Amino acid sequence: MQEVRTRFPPSPTGYLHIGGARTALFNWLFARHHKGKFILRIEDTDVARSSKEALEGILEGLRWLGIDWDEGPYFQSQRIGIYGEYADRLLRTGKAYWCHCTPEDLEERRKLALARGDKPKYNGRCRDLNLERAHNAVIRFRSPLSGKTVVEDLIKGSVSFDNEELDDLIILRSDGYPTYNFAVVVDDITMNITHVIRGDDHLNNTPRQILIYEALGFPTPKFAHVPMILGSDRTRLSKRHGATSVLAYKEMGYVPQAMINYLVRLGWSYGDQEIFSMDEMIDKFSLDNIGKSSGIFNPQKLLWLNSHYIKEGSPYHLAKELLPFLRKKGYPVEDLNYVTKVVMTLQTRSKTLVDMANAAEFYFKEEITFEKKAAKRFLSPEMREVFQMLINGLHGLYPFDKVMAEKVFRDIQTKTNLSMTAFAQGVRVALTGTTVSPGLFEVMEVLGKERVLHRLEKAIEYIEAGD
Repeated sequence: MQEVRTRFPPSPTGYLHIGGARTALFNWLFARHHKGKFILRIEDTDVARSSKEALEGILEGLRWLGIDWDEGPYFQSQRIGIYGEYADRLLRTGKAYWCHCTPEDLEERRKLALARGDKPKYNGRCRDLNLERAHNAVIRFRSPLSGKTVVEDLIKGSVSFDNEELDDLIILRSDGYPTYNFAVVVDDITMNITHVIRGDDHLNNTPRQILIYEALGFPTPKFAHVPMILGSDRTRLSKRHGATSVLAYKEMGYVPQAMINYLVRLGWSYGDQEIFSMDEMIDKFSLDNIGKSSGIFNPQKLLWLNSHYIKEGSPYHLAKELLPFLRKKGYPVEDLNYVTKVVMTLQTRSKTLVDMANAAEFYFKEEITFEKKAAKRFLSPEMREVFQMLINGLHGLYPFDKVMAEKVFRDIQTKTNLSMTAFAQGVRVALTGTTVSPGLFEVMEVLGKERVLHRLEKAIEYIEAGD
C-alpha cells in the first residue's frame, strides 16, 4: 500500500490564521491516522511580501498547536532550478511555449475583451508562433481548447470544468520564478504527495493543476476541498469577527488543547462527541466525516472549550504556560512549584490564562493594596484584636496547611462570636486586598505562614492608621 503523504504549504506573508491552522491540522491528522508523513513547505516565491518574521510566526503557531512535521520545511525560493527543469520538459514536448507579449499588450487586450463583454483571458497570440527565449519572455502552459476537466473530490464529489474557460496560464515568469499553480504541481510531484487537503477556495485552481499533471505524465493526487470557515454573519472569517491569528489567541490566554479541539470540530464531527484528546483525534479522523457546509466560527464555544481544558488540565503544565503572563505583569517568577499551587486554586475560576494571571496577582505582590470599598466594610477597628488573635494562633502552627489553618480560624470565631461572613471576608481582604478569591484556607496554605502573618500585620497597621 502506498504511503500517505500530505502537506501544508503556508506563504510567509502574514500570520498563521485560523483557516490555515485548520488546514494544517486536517492534513496532519490524516497523515498520522494513516501512519504516513506530513510535509511542511514554505511558498515564499513572493519575495516582496515574504518576511522572516512571518515565517517565524507560522512555525511558532504550528509548534504551539503541537503540529509537528516529518519533512521540511522546504522553501520554494530554494527550488527555482527544479521548476525550470519541469518547465523545459513541457517546452520540449510542446505542452508549453514562450510568450513575448508585454504587460502593456496584455492590458490593452484585457480592456478590449471586457468592452466586448468577453472573459478577459489570454487569447493565445503566441501559442503557435514557435518563439524562442527572449528578454522579458514568459513560459505559458498550452491548455486544451475544448473538452472538460473533472475533479474527483473526496469531499465535494465530482466537479466538472469546461477547458475553454481556462486560458494558457503563465507557468514561469521572465525572472525564472514559477507561478502558484505550476510550483504547487512540481512540488507535489517531487515530494510524492498523495493527498491534497485544502480550503475550497482553491477548487478553481484544481483543473489547471490536473492538466499540468497530465501534461507532465504524472498521476494526480487525491483532492479534498474543505468548506471555508465563516463568521457568525456567514461571511468569510475576517478581523471584524474577532482575532483570526492563532498566536493572538495564545496571547489572549488560550491553551493549545482548546484551540486544536475547536479547530478539528470546525467542519469535522464524530457523532455528538465534543471533547477530543489528540490521540482520539488521530484515531477517529477521516475525510468521510468532513461536512459539505461551511464551519461557523463561534468565539463563545472556543472560550467554553478553553475553560474546560484549564479546569481539567495538569496544574504543573498550566503553571508553565502561565509564567509568561505573570512575567508580563512584572512578576519575575522562578518557583514553578509555588505557581503550580497557585494554579490549583484558580483552575475552576479561570476561562483564560489572562484571567488566571489577573486573579493570581495577590499571590505575587510584595505589598497588596486594599480595595477601598472592601476595606471600609471589613477592615473595621473591631477586627484589629481578631487579627492579632489569628496571628498568635497561626504563629506556632505546624504543619501550616488549610486543615490546621481552618481549625485555628474556627476556634477564634467561636471565642469571638463573630459572624462567619465578617471574619472570613475581613481575613480575605487582609490577605488578598479584595472580597473575591479562591477558598480562604486554600489561599492561606499557598501563601504560606510568613506571607499570611505579614499581611495580617499590615492589615492591623492599616486599621490603626485609620485610613
